[in-house]
Amino acid sequence: MSAAHQSPAKPLRSLPDFPGGTSVSDLCVYDWDTPDGLHGGTPHLHTLSTEAYVVTAGRGEVHTLSSAGAARDDLEKGSLLWFTPGTVHRLVNHAGLELSVIMQNAGLPEAGDAVMTFPDEILADPERYRRAVALPSEGDEQARAEAARTRRDLAIEGYRTLLADVEREGPAALQRLHARAVELVRPRLDEWRRIWAATVEAETERTRAQMDALAAGDGAHLSEASVIRGAPRPEPRLFGMCGRLQVWSAPETLLDRQSPR
Repeated sequence: MSAAHQSPAKPLRSLPDFPGGTSVSDLCVYDWDTPDGLHGGTPHLHTLSTEAYVVTAGRGEVHTLSSAGAARDDLEKGSLLWFTPGTVHRLVNHAGLELSVIMQNAGLPEAGDAVMTFPDEILADPERYRRAVALPSEGDEQARAEAARTRRDLAIEGYRTLLADVEREGPAALQRLHARAVELVRPRLDEWRRIWAATVEAETERTRAQMDALAAGDGAHLSEASVIRGAPRPEPRLFGMCGRLQVWSAPETLLDRQSPR
């Protein structure tokens, strides 16, 4: 049964963490035209999380700025590409580009790990950045789409300046952006540590304990085996940085019968 047809008696909640403390989403990349004559999403970087793309449909490119300089990688069905923290990335949609996105450190990207490439005067002012990055939580689809597109275009404005600097000066031109990103996220580090400890660290420690148990001849955790099924979040898709996002939830009754972590 799809999430859109769940009974009210079975509310949807977030699934437990994916293996290894990752998150997974399905992304339909924006086909909105951009100020520089392309189509696609919002340029940004992550301060802690590695991100991977598995292309499931369509064609496009990902433009990156990293320690290797500026690069463009073609994307088509079956392509696999990932990049580490600090890499500025921008998805460009040529024709129906869709991806499965696998993200390290589930919970941190949603808590502000992503920093968009707004013009430097906005990056330098945390309050202006906060206002620029926020999307309305209410309103009709058109209003939220317009807000997402305005945010995207502002990030492209800053990205184009940054790209010109990298092409002229090399990767050293990224240092100011990285410094701005550090200052923007520093106030959130205590919150991030709590999220990380409850998810990624807890998952690692659980595996460590199971390895120790197996070494001692104890396989009790095997008797707690379970199957976890997810249902797509009800439409419409969320407005993400790079496109319309689909994530998965689980009925509360299913989660309640899972073994505790």
